[in-house]
Amino acid sequence: MSNITVAMKSEIVAKRAELKTMVAQYKEAVAAEKEVRAAAKQAKAMAKSVKAFESAKKKVARIAKLEAKLAALKNPPVGTKAIKANKKPSKVTVLKMAA
Repeated sequence: MSNITVAMKSEIVAKRAELKTMVAQYKEAVAAEKEVRAAAKQAKAMAKSVKAFESAKKKVARIAKLEAKLAALKNPPVGTKAIKANKKPSKVTVLKMAA
């Protein structure tokens, strides 16, 4: 140990300080990366929920449209029967039978 000079000791102290700053920078970088990953995960979850909401909204709209169509088929407007009856040829009525 007596071979270590004052210059070497100051160099060792400087290297230790440099190492401490590098370790601190590394820890900060790891923390920042962790935050970025968490934000990305949260954004992905939000996008997934938005997509599920949009899908549900489309499904509800499709069901409403089909229910309206079914109601229209079950209960046609009053005038349609009269229009169809006017378009069909009337039955031929025979008053006297030919002998």
